[in-house]
Amino acid sequence: MRKATLKAALFAAMLPVLAGCGTDEWFGEPEAPPLPGNRISVLVHDTTLSPDRAAQNVEIRLPAPEPNADWPQTGGLSHHAMQHLAAGNDLKLAWSAGIGAGTDADNRLVAPPVIAGGRVFAIDSNARISAYDAADGSRLWRFDLTPDEDEGSVVRGGGIAYDQGRLFASTGVGGLWALDAKTGGAFWKVRLDAPMRAAPTVYGGRVFVVTASNRVVAFAEQDGAKLWEYTGAEEAQGLLGAASPAADLGVVVVAMRSGAIAALRVENGSMAWEDSLAGGRRSSGMMSIGDIKAPPVIADGRVYATGNAGLTAAIDLRTGTRVWEKEIGGVDMPWVAGNFLFMLSTNNEVLALEARSGRVVWVTPLSLWLRPETRGGRIIWTGPILAGDRLLLAGSHGYAVAISPYDGKVLGYEKLPEGVSLPPVAAGGTVYFLTDDADILAYR
Repeated sequence: MRKATLKAALFAAMLPVLAGCGTDEWFGEPEAPPLPGNRISVLVHDTTLSPDRAAQNVEIRLPAPEPNADWPQTGGLSHHAMQHLAAGNDLKLAWSAGIGAGTDADNRLVAPPVIAGGRVFAIDSNARISAYDAADGSRLWRFDLTPDEDEGSVVRGGGIAYDQGRLFASTGVGGLWALDAKTGGAFWKVRLDAPMRAAPTVYGGRVFVVTASNRVVAFAEQDGAKLWEYTGAEEAQGLLGAASPAADLGVVVVAMRSGAIAALRVENGSMAWEDSLAGGRRSSGMMSIGDIKAPPVIADGRVYATGNAGLTAAIDLRTGTRVWEKEIGGVDMPWVAGNFLFMLSTNNEVLALEARSGRVVWVTPLSLWLRPETRGGRIIWTGPILAGDRLLLAGSHGYAVAISPYDGKVLGYEKLPEGVSLPPVAAGGTVYFLTDDADILAYR
């Protein structure tokens, strides 16, 4: 078992306290002298979950970190099971670059960057795609996906995916584009009659998109020809953003706004099976919405999916039989590595579960509030990804945290220039964050 040498550090929960911490880093830095005043630990609220008694002696063993040159689509690859990625122990900010419009009152950034062929591609909240050199962050080209007739429209959604030299981009105004990844020139475009809230998934020569009206449409990667369509039940309520489908072994698994999970055959769109996560532990407010925003994961013949309404499940990919379920809700993609599953709950708890049984091995609660005494300033965390023997997450308050995947201990933190509401991605030994102010931060 390898463990990266990281500086142990208390992670403060309130921005004013952390502002005095200077440039403390996650990786390999000497211990800073103590600062005057009180520090507030990252563990500032009681967890609503606890490890299963039957898993208290489980030793977490992970596959060795492996290098990945690319991160070509949401979730990394089409199946979303990226296992254990390689990343250095002493990551530092290598470059940053602005991609355009960020999150504001009208639009939000909803898609992390993708990396392929030595380039970083990102889409801003006004549906403009930019390409950057992964070595130094210099911009190579920019393309505006919003047609003239939609100029000034509220975009709200979309994303990008890469395959074989092409970028495939969906937008919140119903456009699906294929662009030349080298130049930004357009190969083809199709127009759907409903917005797309999530990035497309590319697999087997097909581009799969999900509309806000719960339609799944498959297009030919080469020319944009429509191949098939599946229509699910419509749902009026939903979260901002959506889940990109997972595809592997001839099946595309789609998470719907209704809380349904549909496994469709890639060649013709016929249904292999259907399940639902909408029947989880419901409550008031956002938790009452049955939407699934977290992309499902296909690994080892199973589908791992988590819903906003409070249910996470493992489902047999071939038969649709539910293998296990836990009353845990989330809006971020679970991360599968070997025999373990790591996830972030809607209550800001980071968990490790046995992938085969669903038993909870450890739970680490993260900060919920900037001002805990008044329950003010809700902190939104996102992630995790597993890179270089640590789980990496980022928060809307402008901090990232590293957590041990083996025991859940907080290893260290990093002050980011701005808040982050999208999960980090990693490729080529570099970890990328897209901030709410639309800046890409590249750490290597």
